[in-house]
Amino acid sequence: MTLLKHVTRQGFLAYALALAVLVLDQLSKAWVLYGLRLQHEGQKLELSPIFDLTMVHNRGMSFGLGSGQGDLARWGFSIFAIGVAIAVGWWARRVDKPLLAWSLGLLMGGAVGNVIDRIRFGYVVDFLDFSGLYFKWVFNVADSAITVGAVLLLIEAFWPAVRERLESARVRGN
Repeated sequence: MTLLKHVTRQGFLAYALALAVLVLDQLSKAWVLYGLRLQHEGQKLELSPIFDLTMVHNRGMSFGLGSGQGDLARWGFSIFAIGVAIAVGWWARRVDKPLLAWSLGLLMGGAVGNVIDRIRFGYVVDFLDFSGLYFKWVFNVADSAITVGAVLLLIEAFWPAVRERLESARVRGN
């Protein structure tokens, strides 16, 4: 319990958000795999002209990078993502800015969600398909969280004016 003694309020926010992302990610994947029974590569449930649920077994990283490397990629990506999640979790302990807390929480939850898939299945379960909008990649909740978390981290780091507007809008909203 000593570790939690030194966690800031925003750090707890980051951890709570990471847990929420992880739960939402795993529940959505379980629903697609076992509720809808989309288990086979390429299996599709057409929902609209712009959005479908399409099963993709992503054995690589982002956009399928490194997918032909077999178990080396599976375990290498898993170890890397666990290391990133631990480092981000350590960083989150002392966070004092809400935008940074959101960023780190999204990154942690997304990274762990995809690692669970790699360990369980040997691939990441991707199913959100917006190819009707000419977006050719299929992704999942964890991927979305990682992407949004990375964008928020860039905003926090490089665009103080945007960060200040976001934070002042949050303050006005309360």
